[in-house]
Amino acid sequence: MSLHNIRLEVMKTMEKRIDSFLEDYLIPVDKIWQPTDFLPNSQGDNFFEEVRQLRGEAKELGYDFWVVLVGDTITEEALPTYESWLMDVEGVDQHANNGWAKWVKHWSAEENRHGDVLNKYLYLAGRVNMKEIEKTTQHLIADGFDAGTDRDPYKNFVYTSFQELATNISHKRVGQLAKKSGSKMLSKMCNVIAGDEMRHHLAYREFVKIILEYDPNEMLNAFAHMMKQKIVMPAQFVREAGEPIGSAFENFSNAAQRLGVYTALDYVDILERLNQYWEIDKLRELNDQGERSRDYLMKLPDRLRRISSRIATPVDQHIFKWVEPNGVI
Repeated sequence: MSLHNIRLEVMKTMEKRIDSFLEDYLIPVDKIWQPTDFLPNSQGDNFFEEVRQLRGEAKELGYDFWVVLVGDTITEEALPTYESWLMDVEGVDQHANNGWAKWVKHWSAEENRHGDVLNKYLYLAGRVNMKEIEKTTQHLIADGFDAGTDRDPYKNFVYTSFQELATNISHKRVGQLAKKSGSKMLSKMCNVIAGDEMRHHLAYREFVKIILEYDPNEMLNAFAHMMKQKIVMPAQFVREAGEPIGSAFENFSNAAQRLGVYTALDYVDILERLNQYWEIDKLRELNDQGERSRDYLMKLPDRLRRISSRIATPVDQHIFKWVEPNGVI
């Protein structure tokens, strides 16, 4: 049987458990939080007072913070590209509405709330240039998304396992910084988003663990392939209006690094956590390529940690169109 057909057989076998995956890792609409739970109540008598409180708290947040929050929001709002990407994975048949397509739709529905709540917060806070942010978001969706996974489900699940944990870390730390500055409303938003990202991470890492039981050699090879080309965050193509594709990503990443929201060492820690959960070091009876992939993955964290220790983060702040230097529009 070809490698392609083996992958499809593994996906079909796992598909039989889709309903349990949905039950274990996603939350029904009537039970999960909604953006309005964390925003000023526009139907309430205290709406304007709540908005004034939100805007007052927002004044205590610094420039890099706003850059990172805007970048996180834009990343979340580019959801249409991520859904279409996952719908195109081999084994996911959106036309037949099979189990995997059901998973992608329900996952997308949960993710959709993240950009929604953050966008409304940015609008009410009045500290950023919403029109420039809206242009950037439209560009990011129009420019498309390429995680370097092709249509391979194994590579896709490695990417999502990694990326969901990275966004959990980023949102959680933004929430901590917001709380420290007295921005309670934003802190709560970021924390509930981080909770969603963690549940999604747990699901995708479980998918990989199951695949390792059925097809360990090719799953290891897919994992090694993704790490060799590096896991790049979904906002890799982000740009400001009038600028080249991807031109804003490095400066956005530098701001996150300066704040300690998401760093090169976090990247290494995520890899180590995945290696440990998937028990890469304990995999035996592999073919030659599988063994090479296993050994590469086990040695990689130490190598990346040495490289990370030599990387200096630029101190100078890039001035984005999204945020004025003094944080006031």
